[in-house]
Amino acid sequence: MKLNILAFGAHPDDVELSCAGTLMSHLAQGKTVGIVDLTRGELGTRGTPELRDQEAAAAAQIMGIEVRENLGFADGFFTNDALHQIAIIRLLRRYQPDIVLANAIDDRHPDHGKAARLVADACFLSGLAKIQTLDKGKTQKPWRPKALYHYIQDRHLIPDFVVDISPFLDKKIEAILAYKSQFYDPNSTEAATYISSPDFLERVRTRHIDFGMPMGFKYAEGFTISRYIGITNLFDLH
Repeated sequence: MKLNILAFGAHPDDVELSCAGTLMSHLAQGKTVGIVDLTRGELGTRGTPELRDQEAAAAAQIMGIEVRENLGFADGFFTNDALHQIAIIRLLRRYQPDIVLANAIDDRHPDHGKAARLVADACFLSGLAKIQTLDKGKTQKPWRPKALYHYIQDRHLIPDFVVDISPFLDKKIEAILAYKSQFYDPNSTEAATYISSPDFLERVRTRHIDFGMPMGFKYAEGFTISRYIGITNLFDLH
């Protein structure tokens, strides 16, 4: 199944928190979209890997995402080496995305920047014919995405562009809340964390207001780029 957009996240819920609105917006435009989680978030203070698997599936259903895979990398300890690159290359060649979305280049959690660089390197290497990979016993053809964009996470980075998600903010919040183990639950007996505070989701909402305001959007998600964007028509820009 060829996908138009493939979003990678170091942990289950990275994608929901950072670019779920963008994914749902493009689904509504008839694009095909998938998600790949690199780890199961097993080092998280709250919940279990098994529970987070269930939550990720529920969030995908809320967003309308039919393709979601987990590579099972070691949370906190995956590295940018050949073994991990090949695993990502195999999925890039399987789904042949035109656009890849990846973690923030620089962020509070070290896995985020590490995942950003890993996915970026894999996107380039996936286009090299002399790197051979197999999928279900068949040799895969090289594939390099046309574009790689990094979503913004915890740190306040200045976006290179923003995507209007105004019609999808409520559904995005619903997808985030599918991760019941991770976010605020007054009945939870687990230890409090940075993201389980009662006001965390309000900060997420405020961030989207801030990103949207300069463009006249009610809510927007922000992205950074590693190379500049080229256009053929100035009127394509808002």
